[in-house]
Amino acid sequence: MEIVFLGTGCPVVSTERYGPAQLILADGARVLVDCGSGVTQRLVAAGTPGRDLDALLLTHLHSDHLVDLYQLIVSSWHQGRERPLPVYGPPGTRRYVEGLMALWESELSQRIAHEKRPSTEALKVAVTEIAAGEVLSFGGVTVRAVEVDHKPVRHAFGFVFEAGSEKLALSGDTRRCEALIAAAKGADLLVHEVFVHREMPLVPGVRSAETVANVAGYHTLSSEVGRIATEAGVKALALTHFVPPAADRAALLAEVAADFTGPLVLAEDLLRIDLTARKVVYGQAELSFGKAL
Repeated sequence: MEIVFLGTGCPVVSTERYGPAQLILADGARVLVDCGSGVTQRLVAAGTPGRDLDALLLTHLHSDHLVDLYQLIVSSWHQGRERPLPVYGPPGTRRYVEGLMALWESELSQRIAHEKRPSTEALKVAVTEIAAGEVLSFGGVTVRAVEVDHKPVRHAFGFVFEAGSEKLALSGDTRRCEALIAAAKGADLLVHEVFVHREMPLVPGVRSAETVANVAGYHTLSSEVGRIATEAGVKALALTHFVPPAADRAALLAEVAADFTGPLVLAEDLLRIDLTARKVVYGQAELSFGKAL
């Protein structure tokens, strides 16, 4: 099983960290988790264009996690996809997708009539709304939805992927969450969001003290995430969804490593972690975890 970090950012615009998205590759399955800004470009760069996806899973319905869904649908069609896109998400997903496609209906109808492509199957979206505890299967991969605490968002999920003896847990957006810690127990890898509170200064007209406190209140602080990984007993930890995107990497690494002594990765866009081969790949660089995973 392998995870490719397509986008490691947040709503803050960054040219280094695109919007939240991860690609899971296992037993022939290709599953996209979230659909943030720039995901279609990152998928192509990762060697798995939208044409080839088996499913899209949405952790929740915040804009930074799904803003490029229409672009994914249209670009997959342009790439020659010949089947509908299965989308799994929390309650409200069907209403969102139907509204999105209705919004673009006139543009899409014009494209279909003018471009004369051989199939329109890729323009269909098969939505399944899921609940906490539900288990999905894609080939030899099972995925369990875990309800996480991102209130006031009503429905937010983390996901636990299992293939053979390998286990990968994704936090989604959440504050510290006991259900996630329990679900991630013993995972080969925990992928967790992080909020670097000390690097969010007050900026008049942009963010107030109340803004920072409220945003921090439904995310996981950098001072907490290492302890969460330790409590879950995971073999390795990777951080993503960096708030802010340009957080001091060295300071963050030192802070989290003080509470978690296992392998720790600050993910970058297009970084890969291969659980089967026990290695991290980024560009031309490869780092072996040895027996740590």
